[in-house]
Amino acid sequence: MRNVYKCGAALISAALLLSACGGSDEAASTDPNAKVQLTWWHNAPDEPLKGYWKSVADAYTAQHPNVTFKIEALQNEQVQTKITVALQSNNPPDIFQQWGGGDLATQVESGKVQDITAATKTVIDGIGGAASGWQVDGKQYGVPYSVGVVGFWYRKDLFKQAGIEAEPTTIDELNTVVTKLKAAGIAPISVGSKDKWPDAFYWGQFATRECSQAALQTATKDLKFTDPCFLKAGQDLQAFLATKPFQNGFLGTPAQTGAGSAAGLIANKKAAMDLQGHWETVTIGGLTADKKQLGDKLGWFPFPSVPGGAGVPQAGFGGGDGFSCSVKAPPACADFLNFALSTENQNKFGALNAGLPVAKDTAASVADPSLKTLLEYRNQAPFVQLYFDKALPTAVGQALNDEIANMFAGKSTPDKIVKAVSDAAAEQ
Repeated sequence: MRNVYKCGAALISAALLLSACGGSDEAASTDPNAKVQLTWWHNAPDEPLKGYWKSVADAYTAQHPNVTFKIEALQNEQVQTKITVALQSNNPPDIFQQWGGGDLATQVESGKVQDITAATKTVIDGIGGAASGWQVDGKQYGVPYSVGVVGFWYRKDLFKQAGIEAEPTTIDELNTVVTKLKAAGIAPISVGSKDKWPDAFYWGQFATRECSQAALQTATKDLKFTDPCFLKAGQDLQAFLATKPFQNGFLGTPAQTGAGSAAGLIANKKAAMDLQGHWETVTIGGLTADKKQLGDKLGWFPFPSVPGGAGVPQAGFGGGDGFSCSVKAPPACADFLNFALSTENQNKFGALNAGLPVAKDTAASVADPSLKTLLEYRNQAPFVQLYFDKALPTAVGQALNDEIANMFAGKSTPDKIVKAVSDAAAEQ
């Protein structure tokens, strides 16, 4: 699902990069038959999603011959950086990857994201509450195509090899599983700490278990992590890190790039577990020797319970993937998003076993056993906390991720994580 982008020479300046890769100049045209080329940046450079999105674009062009696409399929970390730079320019892409939340609100504040409320109303009504994460002040600035929760993906064969007969449901049971895997000579958990955001999943999961729904919602709204539960989340994480559950060299390991990445270690039977989201099956599949998904060799279980935590039982932690239109994009942009989110296309997407569709009556299209388990958990979760780095304004979320990464490196403490949020929020 991830790869390195290319647009001209590797060391090309940002200004030249944006002029070469920027969005459409057709936005001013109101003629529905005017020729339009939509520039589209997404984070699926590997199959099957890369080919799937191209097929969706081709199908749209077949129905609208005046509309063509210039697609760049970028590795996840590169697309995030590139979008940030592009939205500061006068020529962003027409369609770009969008994760919603506070990150989206920051982009909207810059005036570079298009309000597509009216243009997408019918599709959004069909999606329901899952679309709310792509709204700001009641207006729709993007549409999701996949929404899920984070949990542990694990290799069933390595669990069996270590004599583990059941998925852990409590943090103590998870610690026991880690001990058994170590005794069997197996790296218990792979993590891509080089990219920082995988580290943040752990603190986010502990916070979701320790904090009540009200505390979580208040904190992300007011940008104040003063409730003691957030300090406790950091203490939980510190204690878990002390068990040394990760592979050797995890601080220099990327999340999803190459066979030596955290996902690659799972793909190639070098580690047993990886705490990741709904995209993990297709990411791992792109890193196996035969480029095939692991199917029933892969299992999934939610983040375990934490004793004494005030979190809503079975609450989820996660988010989704979607797309936005830049403010200069032509009307064809929003119309294409409606097309991509049609029931037919969402069923095709679900059948890829690469994510969890959001359109009404499309859940049955997902066949992968582990993804079906995740989908059932998502649907039954009484509350899903959005990734903190997306729920918070961009700068605040980045400060949180940086400080959590410092804890993984042994250079921070639970109170410093809370203070990092406070300090970054004070600068907003």
